[in-house]
Amino acid sequence: MRWTFASVKGGPRRARRVVNLAYLGLGSNVGDRRAHLEAATAALPRHGVDPTASSSVYETEPVGLVTDQRDFYNACLRVQTELEPDRLLAACKQVERELGRTGSETRHGPREIDVDLLIIDGVTRCSEQLTVPHPSIPERRFVLVPLLELDSALTLPDGRSLAAALQELPPGQAVSRVGRPLL
Repeated sequence: MRWTFASVKGGPRRARRVVNLAYLGLGSNVGDRRAHLEAATAALPRHGVDPTASSSVYETEPVGLVTDQRDFYNACLRVQTELEPDRLLAACKQVERELGRTGSETRHGPREIDVDLLIIDGVTRCSEQLTVPHPSIPERRFVLVPLLELDSALTLPDGRSLAAALQELPPGQAVSRVGRPLL
């Protein structure tokens, strides 16, 4: 948790918690896909993550190593949290485990739920466990469309426009709105 110290016109310095604004990506292509997205959204507050806005739900083609599988439901959430990036990632992974994800799934394969940390308050970090912003954002229509629904002027910390990234994508990666926002 981060703290800042501030004083009000000569008064004593007081510690204040820093609330981070972050964006999460949700995905599911097993079972009741929307119910999995809703369950993840409902579980986040128990882990110190407060969803404040949701994109619509989109049905999207599988992307990556395994394309012969059911289409995904995807959505993005804008959240507020006092958690640092590594702890926010841990909270996301805990929600996945609570909802049945074992971690033994095939990379890019079918899964009940995926909760990805995409962007957090202009932070750029690369470690063994976490890369923020998520490095695949500019290449994935299924992430860009719902993110831009939440904030059409959203940029990466280096200033790259996500709207421009979406316009530059080649054809493919079908994304269709199929449902109302999760909140």
